[in-house]
Amino acid sequence: MLKLQKIDLYYGQFQALFDVSISVEQGETLAIIGANGAGKTSLLRLIAGAHSAGSGEILFKGEEVNKRPAYEMAKLGIALVPEGRMLFPSLTVEENLLVGNYVRRPGPWKLNDIYKLFPSLHERRKNPSSNISGGQQQMVAIGRALMSNPNLILLDEISLGLAPLIIEEIYRVVKQISALGTTVILVEQDVRRGMNAADRVYCLLEGKISLTGRPSELSMEEVSQAYFGV
Repeated sequence: MLKLQKIDLYYGQFQALFDVSISVEQGETLAIIGANGAGKTSLLRLIAGAHSAGSGEILFKGEEVNKRPAYEMAKLGIALVPEGRMLFPSLTVEENLLVGNYVRRPGPWKLNDIYKLFPSLHERRKNPSSNISGGQQQMVAIGRALMSNPNLILLDEISLGLAPLIIEEIYRVVKQISALGTTVILVEQDVRRGMNAADRVYCLLEGKISLTGRPSELSMEEVSQAYFGV
């Protein structure tokens, strides 16, 4: 579904990604792990069209998409759940969810399906999005992305700052999304959680791929060395 080949990414003179190559197949769940500053969010934003690679190639369903803007990537079927949720605080829960439907892509996800996935959101659908819990805000962010009926959903630090029970609920939903055929790439600082959720894992260290493989084939010693660079 997605293939990045020899990607370099720059912010002005600063290089964030170095010769990064990854691939993900239809229906896979891929975890990108790494410490703060490793380049994980930059990688997701690049895939979503918020940045353009300085060099290299990005293929989505066989089509070169580097330098396409984010709104075109959304129309092609890529949705980003950003770190920090980035909801519209002046809009209600339901209005935030409906924002995700602006691309008018066909597919299974409609408003009632999101409420079935997250029943607590239905109860609070008329509340301002700034007036619900952090966990519920994360549910809205995921629901908004699903409303675009993506082929590929990008999840950036979806467990950050949440209580353990809410994190468990969020990750149960991630498994449901994957089981319905949506391809998932998730960024996670929590190594064990990311590996438990994924079919394959890539570790980033200072903007470079330091390790890749299936979680069952990787020892925690190998992962620790790739994560910390020691």
